Amino acid sequence: MSGPAPLLPRSGDKRSSRGVCRPNWGDRLHATTEGPVGSEWQTLSDEIRSCTRCPLHRTRAQAVVYRGGPNPSVVFVGEAPGAEEDRLGRPFVGRSGRLLDESVAGLGVPPESVGMINVLKCRPPKNVFVERSVAACRPYLDRQLALLAPGVVVPLGAHALGTLDPSAPRITDAAGRPRTAGPWRLFPLLHPAAALRSRRNLARWRDDVGRLRVFLDAPANG
Repeated sequence: MSGPAPLLPRSGDKRSSRGVCRPNWGDRLHATTEGPVGSEWQTLSDEIRSCTRCPLHRTRAQAVVYRGGPNPSVVFVGEAPGAEEDRLGRPFVGRSGRLLDESVAGLGVPPESVGMINVLKCRPPKNVFVERSVAACRPYLDRQLALLAPGVVVPLGAHALGTLDPSAPRITDAAGRPRTAGPWRLFPLLHPAAALRSRRNLARWRDDVGRLRVFLDAPANG
């Protein structure tokens, strides 16, 4: 596949592709402040946690709000919480999250400058994305992004991309290529769960994350 070579640390390597030692990057992200400091973010978070706008609230353990720093320059938008996220109340803490943390560590972005959210705030039964619940969750997503105000938004997977940019092509065509939707500069990627399904998908994931690093390194995105 053409394009920049993958620029990610090897599994078990605590040194990023920039040569900077980053021990326990994922732990550092877990330790960062949970979103902007202030009453507006707290009010929004409380609304999400107590939401009963759609049937998903009946089967959740808890709503999942955010993981990341108070002023992220990059926000990753997933599709919906999984079992671990539902249990812990934080996005991307399962197997897909470990791949995402490893990959983001290779971008050279400090943990406090990264944020992670989902389109759906509650885990759907059997992890099947529920399109009809998007209407209930979309106002929360829009308000989160407005308060976080990232320079770049990274939709992860087809449903996240379709929510943020209904005119976008298939995720396999859009991944690894920057685009604009409304006020947001998007850089779509495959969902990390999809990347873990095959060696081909994982190679595509690593290649596209390499492109994301090049994009973030560009002066206009610094």
